[in-house]
Amino acid sequence: MEAQIGVNEFLTRLLAISAPLESFDMPLLDAHGATLAEDIYAGTRHVLKKGSRIRSTQIGLAASIGLDRLPTRPHPRVVVISAGDDLVEPGSRLQDSEDEFETNSWMLTTAVKEAGAIGFRVHSIPDNHEKLKTVVEDQLVRADLIVISGESHDESFDLITAVLSEMGEITTVLPNIAESGRHNFGTIGPDKTPVITLPGDPICAYLSAEIFVRPMIRTMLGATNIHRTMLKAQLTHDIESPIGKTSLIRASLDQLTTLTVTPLDEQESLATLSDAQGLIAIAAESPGALKGEIVDVMVLERGV
Repeated sequence: MEAQIGVNEFLTRLLAISAPLESFDMPLLDAHGATLAEDIYAGTRHVLKKGSRIRSTQIGLAASIGLDRLPTRPHPRVVVISAGDDLVEPGSRLQDSEDEFETNSWMLTTAVKEAGAIGFRVHSIPDNHEKLKTVVEDQLVRADLIVISGESHDESFDLITAVLSEMGEITTVLPNIAESGRHNFGTIGPDKTPVITLPGDPICAYLSAEIFVRPMIRTMLGATNIHRTMLKAQLTHDIESPIGKTSLIRASLDQLTTLTVTPLDEQESLATLSDAQGLIAIAAESPGALKGEIVDVMVLERGV
């Protein structure tokens, strides 16, 4: 039985294997969206701050002082793989009631892009030890981070664990997140490439991507702020949370005179996840919160 681990402790261990990538001088247009690796001065005036994301205005400022390149940390290359013999590619037919359309690699590949990475989706869905090992080994040449999803409660997780354990140092943990599952993490291959595995349930996989994978990517970028924005908001409905588990509750936000947050119905639905503007964070030691209380909300980039 894997030891349960707190969210912050697990994240600390993940960040320890997520060193900032080596910087290099990048042509201005290519540098757009990357992270500035050094402070930039125009004479004695400090004009661009190390660790900031390079946007169009920074590109213009650099050009105005005669620079055609900027010292940047490159976008991390993240390979996303889903494992499971009952997964079917969208656009194909489901063969029986056990099959389901493969969701996670599509969602996670775009999620890592939103975090600032270059995402590579692996199009095969390996269903045995040798196939999965071959796929992972082939991807190491272009990966700064590998993310694999597979059901935590069935054979696909054990398959992933066995394959990765042959390739490097892997630890299995159970984060104390409500309704989540087992995760693996560690480094594999000759270059000790970081790897993390997420639960196969799409909602659990997305939540883990937000609170674990995104900060890993932001750290590799050398970003100043690796976390989503957290706000305080007034709760419009009572919510319950299991003691001993951190809850991340999908919610909508509304700004009238006071910023309010409303838990969405059908928390188990992907549609609810799609609609969510924020995640209400309930600490593991709390049984929940009552209407009118002020709660912490992680803001997602959805029109807020």
